[in-house]
Amino acid sequence: MFPLKKNPSVYFILRHLLKWTVFITPLAAAIGSLVALFLWLMDWATQFRFLHPWILFLLPVSGIVIYFLYRFAGKNAAAGNNLIIDEIHQPGGGVPFRMAPLVLIGTIITHLFGGSAGREGTAVQMGGSLAALLARKAKFSEADVQIILSAGIAAGFGAVFGTPLTGAVFAMEVLAIGQLKYNALLPCLMAGIIADITCSAWGIHHTQYQIAAFAATHQIAFIKIDFLLTLKVILAGIAFGLASQLFAKLTHTIQKTAASFIAVKWLIPVVGGVLVIALTYLLGTRDYLGIGIVSDYPNGVSLVNAFHAGGATSWSWFWKILFTAITLGTGFKGGEVTPLFFIGATLGNVLAVFFGVPVDLLAGLGFIAVFAGATNTPLACTLMGVELFGGGNLLYYAIACFTAYYFSGKSGIYSSQRMVVEKVGVEV
Repeated sequence: MFPLKKNPSVYFILRHLLKWTVFITPLAAAIGSLVALFLWLMDWATQFRFLHPWILFLLPVSGIVIYFLYRFAGKNAAAGNNLIIDEIHQPGGGVPFRMAPLVLIGTIITHLFGGSAGREGTAVQMGGSLAALLARKAKFSEADVQIILSAGIAAGFGAVFGTPLTGAVFAMEVLAIGQLKYNALLPCLMAGIIADITCSAWGIHHTQYQIAAFAATHQIAFIKIDFLLTLKVILAGIAFGLASQLFAKLTHTIQKTAASFIAVKWLIPVVGGVLVIALTYLLGTRDYLGIGIVSDYPNGVSLVNAFHAGGATSWSWFWKILFTAITLGTGFKGGEVTPLFFIGATLGNVLAVFFGVPVDLLAGLGFIAVFAGATNTPLACTLMGVELFGGGNLLYYAIACFTAYYFSGKSGIYSSQRMVVEKVGVEV
């Protein structure tokens, strides 16, 4: 057996793995546990709102609470995911530990009173703040801070959706458009797996989605692809990309407009809450409140029901865009990803009927593709399709996600995401 020091590369790799295993294991376990608590509280808040629908009328008041919570205790934590991305690009400003409890409380308040938001942003921010705390205590170098923050993102994302591999790739891909840095690959993978295992160990069960097998018509024997279906998936991918672009632009526009025209800043969430209430009663449905995974009645529009025929109306996807853009654009807390899942699945449901393809297939493709377009993470979202729905339709996952990515515009929901390579392939 040869001494390790005679083979410096092996010695360095083993030392690298040991170092990150020692740091990542307790960090990811802590993040997974915190995410489990968060998901349990989310379920409680959703069920409480279902049982007490009158609580929606307190949404404007809850917005004031969130505003002053961040006004007096938040400081730079209000920047959310963008703060973590900025810190990875250029360490120095710091990600405060207070971000974790603040975003946890703010998100639960948002969902309890009916705001339309998601959960990924909360999980990512909790993961990033815990990772930053560990980095400060261990006196990490700037390079190591970048890695541990990426691992925190991977742990939070992987645990909240039960997709550890997607979490690892997302943490690297979300930083810059057109570039992947692999120096954090193994730490991110370890973090995603350990956090997901820990979250599951607490008894948290993620929603299961299925795409049934279907028979494809092969026009050429040795090419295992349905050409007509592929064309329909490409067209749907374009629609998914445009929907993600609409979501991102509308959210940013509402945020800027509210900040420009409403001088008293605590009134911004009040206006947002009033608009959500007004839209709810104008449409005569509560389907677009909260996270939207399930409805408070069996045949309502929801993420789960979107995988079945009749599970969405022609404009369900648009109403969810509007409700979520108003909620997040006026200062309520939570993520964007689960609403993006809802938007994509309901749009896919509608397009499936129009194109004459299986509803569950196109709902599943919309689920991941709108997310891919809005976050500029087509690789992570393709892998998410495999982790959530199985690998049988991998080619269609990739076609839908890559197409949506190209048609989603130059920017996405994260303003701190860097543009390294234009989507048409021109370096900047």
